[in-house]
Amino acid sequence: MKRAGLLLVDKPSGPTSHDTIASLRRLLRTRRVGHTGTLDPFATGLLVVPFGWATRLAEYLGGLPKSYHAVACLGVRTDTDDRTGRVLASSEAWHEIDADDVRRALGRQLGAIEQRPPDYSAKKVSGKPAYRLARSGEPAELTPQRVTIHRLELLEFEPPRVSFEIECSSGTYVRAVARDLGETLGVGAHLEELRRTRIGPFRVEEAIRLDEETTEAEIEARALPAAAAVGHLPRVDLDDREADSLRHGREIECDTLPRDGTVAVFVGDELAAVAEARDGRLRPRKVFIAA
Repeated sequence: MKRAGLLLVDKPSGPTSHDTIASLRRLLRTRRVGHTGTLDPFATGLLVVPFGWATRLAEYLGGLPKSYHAVACLGVRTDTDDRTGRVLASSEAWHEIDADDVRRALGRQLGAIEQRPPDYSAKKVSGKPAYRLARSGEPAELTPQRVTIHRLELLEFEPPRVSFEIECSSGTYVRAVARDLGETLGVGAHLEELRRTRIGPFRVEEAIRLDEETTEAEIEARALPAAAAVGHLPRVDLDDREADSLRHGREIECDTLPRDGTVAVFVGDELAAVAEARDGRLRPRKVFIAA
């Protein structure tokens, strides 16, 4: 088995993301399997899973923009903002809403917005996850978070269901998008279906679906190289001597830097380091020993 890599997994509805990770740990016979953003159990779609030493690169994947196909149901508001929650209120006023109303309401969430996370979320309040407080009957007043919704397109309106596609920054709650759509329309809403279709450059069409018959050999064949985790970062190519200096923790001068910021350092096709470029110098942040 490869010592490290990335696996694109298409999660079905039902299992948690952690169930999927546990299955991969058994298949790969290693504890070094991570994730770069979970999906709710009812949701389906793309998980980008690093394994082996590629788990050290997970932080460079977590902030990538994400795309989803979603279905909201108008007229019913739940405590979780999705179909799994307890119904808080219902309304039949969705009969009076047309597709143009929905488009206008969705448009109000485009761009950089302040979004209030769902009460049932992993956001910490005084060190405790918000969902634990909500389950105890004491939901916290969560502070709105700055997120960016790059695209929010109505696909189909079959009342009371609204199908839409969304491209958004990391940290955006699609459940909250559905909730706020209902609030804007004055009828309430919750998220009924959710499928993640893309994370940065990775697409669900390229993902594998795990089942009881999935083998280690299949995973081997589908795994991407670990360097794919930093393929979105600017690339810097060094020779062996320069790379060895970085690997030993030393800063080096480099006159071919694309820009200041985080860069991926390669020697040929091999990832040697992730480094911080600043004022013509490279400072190592994570280094990788040549195989």
